[in-house]
Amino acid sequence: MSRLRIFDENDPGQPLFASRDGEAIAAELGKIGVTFERWQASKPVEPGASPEEVMEAYRADIDRLVAERGFRTVDVVSIAPDNPNRVEMRRKFLDEHFHKEDEVRFFVAGSGLFTLHVDGKVYEVECVKDDLIAVPDGTKHWFDMGESPNFVAIRFFTEPDGWVGHFTGTDIAGRFPRYEPEAA
Repeated sequence: MSRLRIFDENDPGQPLFASRDGEAIAAELGKIGVTFERWQASKPVEPGASPEEVMEAYRADIDRLVAERGFRTVDVVSIAPDNPNRVEMRRKFLDEHFHKEDEVRFFVAGSGLFTLHVDGKVYEVECVKDDLIAVPDGTKHWFDMGESPNFVAIRFFTEPDGWVGHFTGTDIAGRFPRYEPEAA
């Protein structure tokens, strides 16, 4: 289940706000310019589905988002717990960084933790199946897929190098808990 917790940037212990309600999550994130939506597939997506089959199941929402935001590339990424590169892949975006275009991800399956650092607060957003998050360009954040990553996500890009992380060099990400998905 999706979750949002908001912390003071200096106190990772006690959240100022916590909710698992999708509408409340969308409202709180909307205050900082982040889009949070829930999508439903138009047809079942079976485990092992091809990227084309995955995108076809969400075609209406994909086409709407591409038209609204001008994305040029849409792809599907799949990371499994047995991926031999999972440690390096996880480490890649664990430190605070930003991108020069919006970071938009839709979770077809599995989960991941986006943590945003905005105006003295830290917004910890656990995204799960059917969640879309759109983080505006320039927003400082980090992403944790957990020690045993397991997700399928649709990614949206405007420019080929839009996914490149520009790291801030701060240690804030290390002061907040790493992602530990709840057992299903």
